[in-house]
Formats: sequence, C-alpha cells, structure tokens
Amino acid sequence: MEKKQLLIERTEWEIIEKFKKSEAKDNEIVKVIEMKKTGVKLLRNNKWQIEDDLVLKERKVYVPRNERLRLEIIWLYHNMPIVEHEEQWKMIELVTRNYWWLGVTKKVKQYMEECD
Repeated sequence: MEKKQLLIERTEWEIIEKFKKSEAKDNEIVKVIEMKKTGVKLLRNNKWQIEDDLVLKERKVYVPRNERLRLEIIWLYHNMPIVEHEEQWKMIELVTRNYWWLGVTKKVKQYMEECD
C-alpha cells in the first residue's frame, strides 16, 4: 500500500494489523475477499480495492465488523487537541479521513454523546 495516500500514524499500524487478522466481516466485504481469491484486485469501478491484505473502500481502510476495533479507532482520535468534546463534526472528519465502515458517522456521534 502506498503510505503517502493514507495519513495513518505509526500507532495506528498495530490496529491495522488487527484488521487483517479479524474474522468479523460485513457480508458485502466477505464477497470482496472471496473475489480476491480469484485474482481480482480492483472491484466496482475503483470503489473497492484490496492492498496488502487490507480491504479499501474509496481509498479508506475498511474496519471489520468488530466493535472493539472500531472503538479503538475512535478512541485514537478522541483525545487529539484539535477535537473538543462538543465538536462531533471534527471527530467524524478525522476518523473518516482514513477509515470506513457501515454506520461510522452514527458510531462516532454515539461515542461523543456518551463521553464524560
């Protein structure tokens, strides 16, 4: 994967390795991974790709259907100085800059609302 295309901090690489090993996947993602086995590298008009054992959607890393992994990603961005507790839109923008999963916006909003 070309690291210049994804703005991922060094600390995030450990979590990304967990993505690669995760067995939990959305049904649509399972189809993408099965297609990879047949040698297809580029899917749905560049929308889905597989690079370095990661599933990408529109150049964003797909976070597997694993609540703990998704919360880890949100947590990483939560304590950044640029994100104030009232600024949900900043948090959503930071998370979705590099990551995607179905319901990411809703999950970030929920996390922010439950934060003390």
